Amino acid sequence: MPLISIVTPVHAASVRYLGEAYESLVTQVLPAGWEWQWVVQEDGQDGVIGGTLPTDDRISAGSGRKGGPGLARTMALSRVGGELVKALDADDLLLPGALARDITVLSDRRLAWTTCGVLDLFPDGSTAGFAGDPPEGPLARGSVLRYWVDNEFALPVVPGTLCVRRDLLLALGGWMALPASEDTGLVLAANAVADGYFIGTPGMHYRKWPGQVTRHPAHHDPVERAARMSVVRARAEALLARPTN
Repeated sequence: MPLISIVTPVHAASVRYLGEAYESLVTQVLPAGWEWQWVVQEDGQDGVIGGTLPTDDRISAGSGRKGGPGLARTMALSRVGGELVKALDADDLLLPGALARDITVLSDRRLAWTTCGVLDLFPDGSTAGFAGDPPEGPLARGSVLRYWVDNEFALPVVPGTLCVRRDLLLALGGWMALPASEDTGLVLAANAVADGYFIGTPGMHYRKWPGQVTRHPAHHDPVERAARMSVVRARAEALLARPTN
């Protein structure tokens, strides 16, 4: 039976949102024959997940040494059984049809990964879209990387919506070993070696709240950011330079 695995890293600040993430997952309607697996990985070994997840055989919960979301995501791969792997942060929500659209697009074996539109979700419950989304359709090898380089390291897609073939994810080494931007690094690496697809229909509520990692001052430290961008770019460009056959 084909399986799509959803990988979610969690830390103490975001654990309170796991219930909502689960509710957004159980309401997904998948194509005939497909099932989902939710792989939840604590970043650390403090037991913050304990008692927060429902009893559901489709959930695999684990923990490990603290190292940031990239390490947590990659450690979670040890328990991933799906041929497709979908990213979902603990504080975000899947919108109806998100998984079905990923599965349908990736039934085309010429495509290796997808991203999709998002709606920002604000504390008052209001939402807002993003006018800068690319048009729905294929994302050719290297196109996202070139946009990112030409636009001061701004991505045209949201890396937190990535759905990728498991074999490609493993070949790329999982998420990058970075304190942040590990998902950006993975999207650019995937784009450097394979064609993807942008799904225009929003598939995720991206929660805006004070505790999110991207609002932490360290995330915007210019020295660290320059180092992150340098290694992300170097890896993606090295992959793009390699022949595909």
